Order: sequence, then structure tokens, then C-alpha cells
Amino acid sequence: MPSRKELANAIRVLSMDAVEKAKSGHPGAPMGMADIAEVLWNDSLKHNPANPKWADRDRFVLSNGHGSMLIYALLHLSGYDISMDDIRNFRQLHSKTPGHPEYGITPGVETTTGPLGQGIATAVGMAMAERLMAQQFNRPGYDVVDHATYVFLGDGCMMEGISHEACSLAGTLGLGKLTAFYDDNGISIDGEIAGWFADDTPARFEAYGWHVVRNVDGHDGEAIAAAFKAARAVPGKPSLICCKTRIGQGAPTKAGSHNCHGSPPGAAEIAAAREGMNWPHPPFEIPADIYAGWDARPRGTAAEAAWNDLFARYRAAHPELAAEFERRMAGDLPADWQAGVAAALAATDGAKETLATRIASRNALNAVAPLLPEMIGGSADLTGSVGTWHKTSKLVTPGDWSGNYISYGVREFAMGAIMNGMALHGGFLPYAGTFLIFSDYAKNAIRLSALMGARVVWVLTHDSIGVGEDGPTHQPVEQLAGLRLTPNVQVWRPCDTVETLSAWKAAAECATGPTCISLTRQDVPFVERTAEQRANIMRGGYVLRDCAGTPEAIIMATGSEVQLALAAADVLAAKGRKVRVVSMPSSTQFDRQDAAYRESVLPSAVRARVAVEAATVDGWWKYLGLDGKAVGMTGFGESAPGKVLFEYFGITTEKVIEAVESLI
Repeated sequence: MPSRKELANAIRVLSMDAVEKAKSGHPGAPMGMADIAEVLWNDSLKHNPANPKWADRDRFVLSNGHGSMLIYALLHLSGYDISMDDIRNFRQLHSKTPGHPEYGITPGVETTTGPLGQGIATAVGMAMAERLMAQQFNRPGYDVVDHATYVFLGDGCMMEGISHEACSLAGTLGLGKLTAFYDDNGISIDGEIAGWFADDTPARFEAYGWHVVRNVDGHDGEAIAAAFKAARAVPGKPSLICCKTRIGQGAPTKAGSHNCHGSPPGAAEIAAAREGMNWPHPPFEIPADIYAGWDARPRGTAAEAAWNDLFARYRAAHPELAAEFERRMAGDLPADWQAGVAAALAATDGAKETLATRIASRNALNAVAPLLPEMIGGSADLTGSVGTWHKTSKLVTPGDWSGNYISYGVREFAMGAIMNGMALHGGFLPYAGTFLIFSDYAKNAIRLSALMGARVVWVLTHDSIGVGEDGPTHQPVEQLAGLRLTPNVQVWRPCDTVETLSAWKAAAECATGPTCISLTRQDVPFVERTAEQRANIMRGGYVLRDCAGTPEAIIMATGSEVQLALAAADVLAAKGRKVRVVSMPSSTQFDRQDAAYRESVLPSAVRARVAVEAATVDGWWKYLGLDGKAVGMTGFGESAPGKVLFEYFGITTEKVIEAVESLI
């Protein structure tokens, strides 16, 4: 049987060889963390390479994702569907081994980890999901949810603010099945970090409420194993194992230096490293005994078989719970979803309420949440303002995990990454609220959920200059355009109660990425519709008010500005003008419709087009063409009552009428 060091050296040589062949990459972290990885993956990690989606597998996250060859080497060696050809194609087009780990591309990769710090925050979400699912589904004698979450992270992750946000919350909640291995090598791209990162990291994590094991020799397998054993003996706290390592361990001249962080080692360095490790094998060749020492398939198959047996007995004892567990882990909607949401829409249509859409959203949650037990809500310390608490909400606390609502504190970025982790774990539809302006803090988490196709919902309120007196720092102007431009993000800005509930329906049914629902602080009136118009809301854009014959002009609007468009159309109709009003609650959804439908709503022959939205107007030109006009914002807002600001910036019925008349 190969020694621990020989098994770890297989990671080192594969990492050197792949980076050298690609002529780019980061060999330092994989070589420095190889011994830690060998201990975790061979001694403790519960997984089955033959089934990367086994529900009760441990989750492993490489937060310092630039060291991606570490996880690719681990997956290849332990038996996942990652061939040696895939390793040779590291960082090449359409390979299974891209530059950073990407969810959905590589079997066994649990999350996309690009920007540093998000991996650890996403792992916090995974650990929270495990705890919540265990509370909801485990029964005496049937621990069908019983797995751990492990994270590797480096100094860069520790510097990023999101790691502080997420790890503080993890300590408060006592996530005992979360273990992080800190690659404490004192090096980053610019060199030795002592001049810009002098934190007492162990003390910081102890202050968060973590169990910390200090000063572990990260190149001594037995010391690592002992530290891990000590961490597992403290089940009520997340654990940080601080491993002192040497970046690029095994490279004779570059180890310990930033020179091996992110560049190929070079042929001479690799040859010397092979000699120093007593590794006589040519590039991309692994001896059979090393493969045998790494192969996790027999152990993983046996572990999953034992769990399958447990789940079969669970199904016999608790058939309804078992069926619900399988439905939720598959991401399927309940059988009564369509009927339930249709009834809720009918009730909303009948109520004809004038409400701020943030209040309409809360009412929609009251209708939707009982239909979707997988919903897990939250807010970044704005629950009352954003309307994310519904009638069946219950707060999750450190001593009680039976709830379905998380107070994230003022941690928008971590909140987004944690929601991503819960969605990726499976079994949950996470949603959370903040002001639209603060989506900037969380933007990269939203972007990563879009990259991964993670189903999460953002409730983004106070969505325009209608915020009023709080001023330009709190008045979103460019945020809607930025979110709409992000691929795979579904953006809704509803105009009344019916469109708001329709946005929640779309969010629950979206399987391609996150949904952002933009909501008003100010009241908006109910709009009458036909049955066909109600159905067409789900298409993102539809004719809300029409005229006889071919329209002379089209007015497009979203959210609170739809009322301005309708009022303008009434005045113009009284003057004998033929005007169509198009409500566009989701341009991202409208753009997915077939060309015939889009032409029926926005006929190309009608060149006189006006868009009105209390946000930056740049995104509307794709619909307006060269002849259109936009009524909206071209700069930042001001501090004044909302109605005063709409008048001051010219977002009024009169300005819409003026724009239409100038075109026709």
C-alpha cells in the first residue's frame, strides 16, 4: 500500500503536469494542500464517485478555486468520470477541467468557486441546508440526512469580507458539521502577506464561536488526521483547522514563494520536483498501486447501498415523508401547485387592491408559501420593510432548527452566497429580501447563481426614486439594467397585485437561474385585465390597453410607471390618437418568447414608441429603435419626497404624452 506521502504526491505531479501543458494555471495551492486533501478524502469523506448526486454525500468545496487542479486530481484519482484526457485538457475549451471549478461542468464539483470567499460562504449555506433537512425529515432510527460539509480555503478567502460575514453567522448558528481547512501559507500573488494581512485568524474565528485547531503541520498526514479527529469531537461548533503549509510544496526552487502561485513551473523545475519526490513516472502517468490507494468507488458504493437500505426502511415506516424528501431533492413542484397558485391569482384579481407591490409581494407569499414547504426565507435585517415574513414563517435560531426563516443580519453578500449553497444542496427554494440598491453588495453572488442555474429568489424593494427622502445613495437607478443584462437572471418589475403574484409563480417555476423581483415602496393601483391578458403576464410583456386598428404609437412601461402610461393613453385617446400600452413586467421573459408573439405585442411597423421607467433608460433602446423616446432617469436621484422627485425628473403623465405627440 502506498504511503500517505506517495498518494499526496500524485496530486502534486498531476497539478504540475496539467498547468505546464496548459501554460497557465495555479500549481501552488494544489501542491501545498495535497497532504491535507489526502487525509480528508481517504480517511473521512463520504462520497460515491459512481453517483456524484447521492443525496447523503458529504459536500466538499474548494473555496480557493484558482487551485482547481487540486479538485480535478482528487476527482480523477478517486474514480469520478474525469479521465486522464480531461486532465490533459485542463483550461481548454469545453473541457471538464476549466480554469476554476464550475458546477454542472465537472462531475463532483458542488459549486462554482471563482471570486475568493464565496466558496466558504456557499458551504455555510450547504451546512445550513443539511441541518434544516435533518430537522424536517429525520425520525428516530432513521437519520436519512446525516452528512458533513468540508471547505478548503486560503489567505485570499480570509481577506475577503464575505468570509467574515458568512463565518460569523455560521458560528452564531453552531453549524457543527461544517469543517474548514485553512491553507495558512503566508503567500498571495503579491508576495508575503505579512505587510497587508496580519490578522490573528484563529482568534477571529474563536470570537465567531468556532472550534479552532491551531498550528497544524499541513504536510504531516498524521498531525492533520489528529486535528480533524479533535474537531469532530466538538459537534456543537463549526471547526477551523489551521494548517501551516508551504505553497508549491515539492517544487525545489519555487516552493514557499509567490513565484509558484499562478504560473507554470517550467520543465526543469518539474524534473527536479519529480526527482525530489522519487517519482520516476512520465507526465500524466499514475501507477496502478497509487490508483488503487485512491479508489473510493468500493467504499462509496457500499456507503450509498447502506443508505439506500436505510431509506427503503424509512419509506416503509414514513411513506409520505419519503415521497416529500424525494420530490424536494429532485426539485419538482408539488402536485397541487398549479391549482393552488391559480386559485390565489383568482383571489388577487377579485380583490382589486391598491397596494405597494412590496406589500403585494408579502400577500403573495402568504398564498404561495403554504403550497411550497421547500421555501426558506430571510432578509438582511429588513424583514418589516421588504415584506419577506409570511403568515407561516418561523425564525431559525441556534437552538431551534424547525423554522423556515433566517435573520441574516446586515450581510447581503453572504446572504446571496448562502442561498446559493442551500439551493445547490437541494431540498430548498431559498428567497430573501433587501432594498434594490443593496443588490450591488450581493451582485457577484447573483451572478454566480446565474452561472450555475441555481434557483433562488431575490425580493428587491424600494425600487426607484420613489424611495424619496433617503436620497440618491438609496435610490436605485442603474441596478435594474445591470440585473437584466446578466445572463440567466429572470427580472420582474410588476405593476400591481396580479403581476406581483405572477412574478412569484414565475420564480417558483424557473429552473434556469435566479429571479429578482423589483418592488415599489409607494402604492400602485389595481389594473383591470381580460383573461387573455392575465395569461399573457407570464410571457413577460403583453398588451395591457389597445386601440381599434393599427396603433399610431406604443407606450411601454413597468412597475409604478404603468399607471403613467395608462393615464397618458387615456388623454391621447380623447384626442383621437390610437395608442397601445404594453406592460413589460419582465423583459428578460419577454425576450425568450417566439418572434411571432413579440411581433404581435410590438409590431415592427409601429415606429413611434415610448418607454417609461423610473430608472436608467439605456436598456430600452432595443425596443425603441432609432425613432423612439424614453422617459426615465439619466443620472442619480435627489433627496425629496417621492412625488416631488417624479415631477422634478419629468417622469410624469404629461411628459409621456409630450413624448408620444412628438413622434406622431
